[in-house]
Amino acid sequence: MENSDKEKIEQIIRLRKQANVFYLNKSKVYQAFVKLEESTYRNRALSKVQKELIAVGISIVMNCESCLEWHIKQALDQGATENEIIEAIDVGIEMGGGPATVSARFAMNVLEYYNETIRQ
Repeated sequence: MENSDKEKIEQIIRLRKQANVFYLNKSKVYQAFVKLEESTYRNRALSKVQKELIAVGISIVMNCESCLEWHIKQALDQGATENEIIEAIDVGIEMGGGPATVSARFAMNVLEYYNETIRQ
C-alpha cells in the first residue's frame, strides 16, 4: 500500500472521530442519525456482520471512501473474514460496473491497512 493511502485512511479515521464528538454535542439531527445507525445494525433477521458486508458493497457503488473505512472496520470487528469482505466488494463492483472498480481499489487499501495494523 502506498504511504499516501495509509495517510488518507488515518486522516479519515481522525476526522470522523473529531466530527462525531463535535456533532454529538451540537446537532440533534446527528444524534438522531447515530440512533438510527445503532438500530439499523442490531442483530435481527440479518446479523450485524451481514449488514456491514451489505454496507461495504453499497459503499463501493457510492464511491464513499469514508464509508468503506468505517464498514470494513466494523465488519472485521464483527468477525468477517477477508474473503467475505472481498465478496461484498465483488457484489459492489458488479452492481456499480466499471466505476465501482475505483472504489474497490480504495477498499483493498483499507483492508490491507487493517491487516497490517492487526499484525503489529
